Amino acid sequence: MSLQINLLTDSFALLGDRQAEFSNSFYQNLFADYPQVQPLFTHTDMKEQANKLFASLVLVVQNLTNPDVLSPVLTALGTRHIKYGVLPEHYPMVGGTLLKSMAITLEELWTDDMAKAWTEAYQAIVKIMLDGAEYPPETLSPS
Repeated sequence: MSLQINLLTDSFALLGDRQAEFSNSFYQNLFADYPQVQPLFTHTDMKEQANKLFASLVLVVQNLTNPDVLSPVLTALGTRHIKYGVLPEHYPMVGGTLLKSMAITLEELWTDDMAKAWTEAYQAIVKIMLDGAEYPPETLSPS
């Protein structure tokens, strides 16, 4: 899969001055659509978390052409998410919420091409994060 780097970069730039709006929309949508993930954030400073979300997206977009930087960072991020209680089934929830929140924030500026580009990018990001994450077998086994 070849990522549409220019479209990803250009569409993300549109969010630049809307960081707070996007981040607030993201967590409102995530908790409304998937209330089962809210306990993962019980002891989280949500303002700080919103900043981390956006900073992670900035890092990804800035390094789309630099996999030597991006891959180790995403692998480490995947490993850290295990410690927070994030399971593989949470990733599609986050991906859907990411696109929904971008669409809400960008309104008429959001296009089907942007949605496709971000869907493909998110799938690549998740693959790297999960490939580097070593879940204990009991975590992945149904109870």
